Amino acid sequence: MARAKARRSASRDGAGTPRWLWPSLAAPGTAYLLILFLVPLYVILAVTFGKLDPILQTPLPVWNPLQWKTGVMSFTVSNLVHSDGLYFAAFIRTIVYVAISTSLCLLIGYPFAYFVSRHAGRAKALFLVLFFAPFWISYMLRMLAWISLLQDDGYVNRILMSLGLISHPYPFLAGKSLTLILGLTYGYVPYMVLPLYAALDRIPQSQLEASRDLGASPTRTFFRVTLPQSRQAILAGVIIAGLPMFGDYFTQQLLANTNGTRMIGNFVVEALSSSLLMSRGASLILMMMLMMLAPVIYYLRSTSRAATVRPAR
Repeated sequence: MARAKARRSASRDGAGTPRWLWPSLAAPGTAYLLILFLVPLYVILAVTFGKLDPILQTPLPVWNPLQWKTGVMSFTVSNLVHSDGLYFAAFIRTIVYVAISTSLCLLIGYPFAYFVSRHAGRAKALFLVLFFAPFWISYMLRMLAWISLLQDDGYVNRILMSLGLISHPYPFLAGKSLTLILGLTYGYVPYMVLPLYAALDRIPQSQLEASRDLGASPTRTFFRVTLPQSRQAILAGVIIAGLPMFGDYFTQQLLANTNGTRMIGNFVVEALSSSLLMSRGASLILMMMLMMLAPVIYYLRSTSRAATVRPAR
């Protein structure tokens, strides 16, 4: 009896639940990642480091890692890092567009999230619904609506001309980088607002009141209390909103479809649409994944360090 009771207690965690419960709850998510992420990733690796058909020159996946070759990957890397490479200009352009668009998302999203979380009162839900309602519509339809707004005779040019800011219609749709950056900002700003609002809404009001009771002004309270506690949310928003922009190609095709604004995502789609260039597309995907892995690891380590910090008693 004593041994059976000991075995039963050993099979349960400190909360009294069976130890198999939590791994079983994680099993669907683990299977999802295994089937829809790891398997496709291995296919990309097999195509990238595979062979080419000697006659048709189409990629032949090689499933045995011991037989992988690095010819296509070397070609891709050299064309990414060399100034005269095939993808170098698009690579630099993508980084610049993503950096500016992510910064604009932060500049737009943080004040909005701060206002809703601290000053909206009972109207929080209403503001959030009004902000996110347009994003329930298809992304393509929203970009098509922007095309109508940005045409030479669209409402944007009409308003700017009526205010005297411009004397003739501005060619927003003539392959302008400005239009592409605004489109990326509009498309991904909700991903910035969500983590910011969640973090700002959790800051206890008592901490803000204590800061002001100690003589701090509202500005000093923001920079000494609110901002430090929202740094992890800012980092999360930058990761969540910025990383998908690196693979975006649809916004460029709709709003600024010229060679001077092409991003890496456009080259990936172009390569994958041709059987002769599919291995190049796979290698570009792999290179983008490796590049985006660094900020993700930094975010995870930063979050882990922040979680281990305990407030002084």
